[in-house]
Order: sequence, then C-alpha cells, then structure tokens
Amino acid sequence: MKDSGMMKQTVSFSKDESNVFFHILTRCNLRCRHCYINPTQHGTKMLSVEKIGIWLREISKKTKKANLIFLGGEPTLHPKLSLAVQKARSLGYQSITIDTNGYLFNNILDAVTPDLVDYFSFSLDGAGPETNDPLRGKGSFHACLSGIRNAIQKGYHTSLIFTVSRDNIHELKRMPPLLASLGIHRFFIQVIGLRGKAAAKERKVEQVGINPWMKIIPTIAERIAKQGIPVIYPKVYLHPDEPFECAGVVSDNYFIFPNGRVYRCPLCEDYPLHGFEFKNNRLVKTKGITETHLFQLNIPEGCVMNRLIQPGNIRYRRDGTPRYKIACCLLKNKVTPHKA
Repeated sequence: MKDSGMMKQTVSFSKDESNVFFHILTRCNLRCRHCYINPTQHGTKMLSVEKIGIWLREISKKTKKANLIFLGGEPTLHPKLSLAVQKARSLGYQSITIDTNGYLFNNILDAVTPDLVDYFSFSLDGAGPETNDPLRGKGSFHACLSGIRNAIQKGYHTSLIFTVSRDNIHELKRMPPLLASLGIHRFFIQVIGLRGKAAAKERKVEQVGINPWMKIIPTIAERIAKQGIPVIYPKVYLHPDEPFECAGVVSDNYFIFPNGRVYRCPLCEDYPLHGFEFKNNRLVKTKGITETHLFQLNIPEGCVMNRLIQPGNIRYRRDGTPRYKIACCLLKNKVTPHKA
C-alpha cells in the first residue's frame, strides 16, 4: 500500500505536532499482559457522550488541528462512540482514529463512515495466535484479523500496532508478509511501558534491551517500508552525543482519562503528576509540581521521566556516566516507502 498524497492523516509522533489521546472508558473485553491502564489512577467509569463532547471542545480551544485518537480500554465498547466521532468532526479535529483490539463492538464499522473516521488502528502482538494470544487473550488473533479485513472491505484506512517485548520480538520477522496480505496502510512498532497493569510482577512482561532493539527494529522497518507501508517506531536508545528532545517541550500531546486527569507524558500515568485536569468541565492547569516542570530538566540519561520511573533501562559506565540516552517515547522515526 503506497503512502501517496491521498493517504489520510492519523496520529503523528514528531515535533510541532498535536495529538489528543482520549480514553473514553477504561473497561475492556481483554486482559492483555502489557496493559497500561491503572484504574486507581485513571478511573473506572464510562464517560457520557455529552461530557466527551464538552471535553473535546475544551481541548480544541487549547490545540488547533490536533489528531484525535479514541482509546479505552476498548473504545468500541462505548455504545455512543459514533456520536462522539461526529462531534469531534464538527469541531474540526485534523484527523480521527479509533484504536481497537479488533472485536469492533456496537456495529461501529456501520455506525460511522470512512469520511468520519480517518483510521481504525488495530493492536496485534504476534504473526500468529501462538504468540499473540498468550499476550492478549485466547481468540484475539483471529478476531483482530477478521476486524481488519472487515474494516478494509468497508473502505476504511487501517494501521496496526505491534507492542514489542521479549516475548514477541522474534515475531517481527514474520510480520512483513502478514501486513502485505492484509493490506495494512501503516505499521506502528511500540515499546512496552512497564506501567499500569503491565507493572504487576505476576504478569512478567519484560522490555527489550539495547542490542536486540538496535539490531532488529530498524532492519524490519526497512523491510516493511520496501513493501510500500510506512513504518513508525521509537528510537528508544540514543548515543551519548545525540541531542535529546522532549515532546513535552517541542510538541503538544494530551492524554485524557475518564477521571478528568490530563497528562502530557504517558510515562507519568501511574502517578498524580498530570499537568492538566478537567474541573467543572473546564481544562485547567494542575497546581504544585507536575510533569510540566520536569520536562525542563536536562540530564545525561536523556528522558527525565524514564530516569525517575523506569531507571532499570539505563546502563552506566564505571565512572557513573550513562552508556546511552533514552529517547522521548513520543518522538519517533518514520520510514517512508521506497520509490521504485
């Protein structure tokens, strides 16, 4: 699938971009081992479509031409998601994406149209059920593939998100032919975040170290791009002499949760560090020390949030200096299709 001028817009992980990640509920039909939802910090309620509309209007005042992503939990479990989509379109959001595990509840493919939804973004963590289903749930592989095929048959643009861990990095080499056979329009490789439910010790989901990441991820991205599919992936590891940039400074992202918390950085979501919140349906800055203050810090390890929250990612020399920097998870590499 070629990334032509007719390719629709979706979430963009680059400088000077604006994205709104709206968790309209936290309920889900699956129990993925690497789920980042934290009900204690994010709430458990489902937002009414009226409140979704009010909050969308408030956010639209803050950021112009934002890409909007509806998330959960599983957002298609919301019976009035289609009305929320219509409201977002009327407010002028640059693009609208629905992230889904593929079960596509409430007949969502027929409740909206390709003119309203720019992308359906599907989550799949293996090239077969033998790898995907232990991570995401029995039957989820075939359900997701069925959802993708139905979406494409109805004319929707689709993307696929593959969250890399030690349990499935070996599967990436099997993804190029699967992506081509499905007709996927974009491929997102995502690094696993040890937060929310994924942080529970009994889940035993482990991140990938620097050597396998640097050896495997860029190579696979190039292979898939040669098939005509754009690939977006986080660099994760920077050399010590590479400049570090924080998306909290150079771009404009908002992660909204049903309890009203609005974060600018996903790494902070297990803690009350949110820079904004909804109070009486108004978006206001949070008082006290928040993530916003931490964005300004410049440290040798790169990402301040990673150093505070996931310090095990860093390796040090004997003199105490880091062997590498951790890149911002919201500023990613994009490998565009090669022209023939």
